Amino acid sequence: MSENVKRGGNSALYRAVWRWHFVAGLLILPFVIILAVTGGVYLFKDEINDVAYKQLRFVTPSKQQMLAPSQITGAALAVHPGTLKAYGPPAAANRSAEVKIVGEDGLKDTVYVNPYDATVLGSLWDGGAAGSPAMYVVRKLHSLEYVGWLGNRIIEATAGWMVLLVGTGIYLWLPRGRKVGTVSIKATRGRPWWRDLHAVTGLYTGLFIVFLAMTGLPWSSVWGGKFYDYAYQLGLGMPDGYWSNTPVSTVPVADVVDRAPWIMEKQPMPLSAASEGVPQELDAVVATVENLGIVPGYAISMPNGPEGVFTASVYPDDITGERVIHLDQYTGQVLYDAGLNDLGALGWAAEWGISIHMGQAWGLANQIVLLLACAAMVGLCVSAAVMWWKRRPVGGIGAPQLPVDWRIPRTLLLMAIAAGIFFPLVGLSMLVIAVVEVVIYLSRRQRFQAT
Repeated sequence: MSENVKRGGNSALYRAVWRWHFVAGLLILPFVIILAVTGGVYLFKDEINDVAYKQLRFVTPSKQQMLAPSQITGAALAVHPGTLKAYGPPAAANRSAEVKIVGEDGLKDTVYVNPYDATVLGSLWDGGAAGSPAMYVVRKLHSLEYVGWLGNRIIEATAGWMVLLVGTGIYLWLPRGRKVGTVSIKATRGRPWWRDLHAVTGLYTGLFIVFLAMTGLPWSSVWGGKFYDYAYQLGLGMPDGYWSNTPVSTVPVADVVDRAPWIMEKQPMPLSAASEGVPQELDAVVATVENLGIVPGYAISMPNGPEGVFTASVYPDDITGERVIHLDQYTGQVLYDAGLNDLGALGWAAEWGISIHMGQAWGLANQIVLLLACAAMVGLCVSAAVMWWKRRPVGGIGAPQLPVDWRIPRTLLLMAIAAGIFFPLVGLSMLVIAVVEVVIYLSRRQRFQAT
């Protein structure tokens, strides 16, 4: 008798997990496709930008010495009048210099200049860290920032659900009785073939999908904000004390530089000791940061106002070279200088995770592996949609039936609470789904009693 109860309980739990996997999968399916497609494209943003804007980003190397930064920025300002906001020295002998200028219309453009003869090669609307307007659009679509704060939270909930879908998917795949979970596509056609494709794809790519979801969460508002706060409070993120003897502004680092280490983005910008005087020449600032050993590919942001500072920042493919240096705009004194090794354990781990997430850490191999993971995510969505379409009844959505045994939802409740604590927005969406489930159950029960 107890064995039958146990079997019934296991069967009911399986159906309940299947229903949650089914419902959650359908709800986030379009957002997973957006994440996968835009993420797969953005992995190759540098390569795409280099091909699309080759005439702007590359120059013919010359044996003559490159011109001084002041000469390069002066040439850019002569062609594009405005306020100089940032200067990016050539990252290599065959690269152009990048000068960022805010025009009278308030828009910021990137002006590309040949560093050997100060020829202005052209300009683009500044795409920030994306490197071009086209990749800027891809980046914003990836985070759904075009939808505002709601888009960020939808993507955060989607990432959390992706982790849970992998977990529930593995549970559904596990052998039950004599039935062994498939490790290869055995069916040849129809819905069984799509089922096997879905299961096998999820089995072999689940860990990569979880990795992408978890390493993308630091950018989210709720989960990422809590992670940042806890890391800082525990002394495992951005070490405390950097600003002990330096006055700071209310402007975060992220508002000044295009790409700072994630764990530093919320830190306030320091202020220069004085609020007036003769600012350092750009040539001197470049010489200072290069003498400090900053790696090529860096950019220098100009002081924002009379109390602002010069900021040199770099976020290279080799994450060990990431660095942020703030200089007093009048004295040239180094107010702050830190890189990867100055971060706490959680900050260090987050930086590495983000670097791999963006396909930077290990070059082409990193990009290809994650591209395959993105393709697998699309494949999972397509196979799930096809299975649903083939099994749906006329006039219904074809969701697995709710279990009759209400002891099972208590088990799921514990799982939901644990998941909701770790992924707050997932927990909120679970509550919404649970309310809908209860309403459906009670309405069906009322109809049954009436019948």
